[in-house]
Amino acid sequence: MTNDIDEAFAKARPFAEIFPEMAEAIRRGRGAQKAPVKELTSIRLDAETLAAFRATGPGWQKRMAEILREAAKTLG
Repeated sequence: MTNDIDEAFAKARPFAEIFPEMAEAIRRGRGAQKAPVKELTSIRLDAETLAAFRATGPGWQKRMAEILREAAKTLG
């Protein structure tokens, strides 16, 4: 069985060699954001707060950002 695997690996060719168009499309990816409006950050939250936002379902991070944006306006 090991010999079969070794033989298969010996015959293997790179993905990009077999499917060059697909490989190029994967390499390109999405590209840069035209107008970056968000910044990646790290924040520590208590488990209860995080669970409450996650419980609201998909889009919870966006809702959290909206609430924080409104709260920031009151800071002066």
